[in-house]
Amino acid sequence: MFDNFSDKITKIFNQISGKKFISEDDLNTAMREIRIALLEADVALPIAKNFIEQVKQTALGQQLIKSVSPGQMIVKIVHDELAKLLGSEKSEINLDTRPPAVILMVGLQGAGKTTSAAKLALRLKNKNHKKILLASLDTYRPAAAEQLKILSQKIFVDCDEFDTQKKPIELAKKARQKAADFGYDVLILDTAGRIAIDKTMMQELVEIQNAVVATETLLVVDAMIGQDAINVAKNFLEKLPISGVILTRLDGDSRGGAALTMKAATNCPIKFIGVGEKVEELDEFNPERIASRIVGMGDVVSLVEKAQEIFDEEEMKKAAKKLRAGEFDFNDLLSQIRNMKKMGGAANIINLLPGIGKIKEQLGKMNNLEKEIKLQEALILSMTKTERNDPEILNSSRKHRIAKGAGSTIQEVNRLMKKYKQMKKMMGKMGKIDPEKMKEMMGNFNEGEMSKFRNFI
Repeated sequence: MFDNFSDKITKIFNQISGKKFISEDDLNTAMREIRIALLEADVALPIAKNFIEQVKQTALGQQLIKSVSPGQMIVKIVHDELAKLLGSEKSEINLDTRPPAVILMVGLQGAGKTTSAAKLALRLKNKNHKKILLASLDTYRPAAAEQLKILSQKIFVDCDEFDTQKKPIELAKKARQKAADFGYDVLILDTAGRIAIDKTMMQELVEIQNAVVATETLLVVDAMIGQDAINVAKNFLEKLPISGVILTRLDGDSRGGAALTMKAATNCPIKFIGVGEKVEELDEFNPERIASRIVGMGDVVSLVEKAQEIFDEEEMKKAAKKLRAGEFDFNDLLSQIRNMKKMGGAANIINLLPGIGKIKEQLGKMNNLEKEIKLQEALILSMTKTERNDPEILNSSRKHRIAKGAGSTIQEVNRLMKKYKQMKKMMGKMGKIDPEKMKEMMGNFNEGEMSKFRNFI
């Protein structure tokens, strides 16, 4: 997400960060390169020009040239202006109504409405603890109803029965009545899409909107279509009270222009972004955090939140107890590998760390990192329970058997053993640290603390 744009911005910052003083010419050069980066990211020219003008005015207004650390000051200013461009503040989904809250999903065919409906249902079920009912209104593409039903079964969410004999507005009313009768908190309606916007489509959506009185009308747009995403949003906004946007495929080859300019061009906030094909891969769109990632400041808060969602509290207590006792075996390493995979893999975790842009080129050369982690998992799974519990018993014959079982070599088993010993040594040192001191060192990664950190930067 925004990788190309972020890389270019980071390189520009690297060129000026080491300078003690920055002339106005240096600032103009940096701003010109940022403008080019914005245009290459598919940002509309008027918005790119306005963004650069705002950054320059703020920079000169704060006497940037005389600043002690002008490079850091530019990073801070660009970060703040990017956050404004993206929408300033996170736009929460509105469920503050008498149940059921009705969410209407609209958009063009192929944008990912059906998958997004299921992703949103899973998110509201897990994070908001809501009872969800899904319903398809797509009478033009019956496969869409079947797809939604399959997805609903996968995420253990109820799906209303689809009746091909009924019209979309009748299906919507039926689903709303069922949601009210059976105590559902949220009803998510997946409407039909078209290849292009037409009068029939819009009239149908307006009628459905009026019939069910939707709490949220979310427009699902494919980020891969670039600035056309803005035009699609504007066309829908002319007819419908769109309350927010879900941008899909931001994990693909999209240049990010739609995400960067959606709020500025349409005044419609992005509420969620699709960052993968899996049903779990729907993230809230937080402008300040996205801006932090783009300028290389990372996103520690999101990292901590993901960890809190994934890590089991009892498992963490057991791990902490073993850590204090200086114990560490292959079961612990396997648990770490699996938790890392649940968080999106090593690459995803690394991208959320502050300052990663400065070493991204070196990391890019480490394209075997994920492959190596998979190999480590395979080797551990080839071990017996006894071997995992007590790695010290691994002799030559055991290593040969483990390597063969994982389709690898004894050299890889030896490498794994070396890493295990290094980690055990490190864990042993950490276990000796007083828990209260550890808490003091780590601090509380909440939004307030991160705000202080950003202001300091």
